[in-house]
Amino acid sequence: MRLQAALSEWGHPGFEDALKRELMRLGSAGLPLQAGLTAGSQVLDRPISVIIKRIDEAGQVIRVRVGIFFKSVIAGCSCADDPTPTSELDEFCELQLDMDKMTAVTSVTLLD
Repeated sequence: MRLQAALSEWGHPGFEDALKRELMRLGSAGLPLQAGLTAGSQVLDRPISVIIKRIDEAGQVIRVRVGIFFKSVIAGCSCADDPTPTSELDEFCELQLDMDKMTAVTSVTLLD
């Protein structure tokens, strides 16, 4: 993925807000949240919340550790007599973003 809007704010006070906006725009479809599930079995297509935990600069890479709050559900068969509750579950995972300073190409790693 490319986080061009965030990169354009690098070195300015608006970097964190720009990064949060881009990640929230990507949402659950653009981030590896399914692999970070702890309570549910399926990530829901709902808005996410992002917190910036740490920002480091390593040569040509901007390394950012973020926390993502999102929703999941335990998927059942959706039959009329299915006892599985359909309530949304709160989830949280941490991701490491490695953003190339020249191209804004960003790799994402799920952290434990």
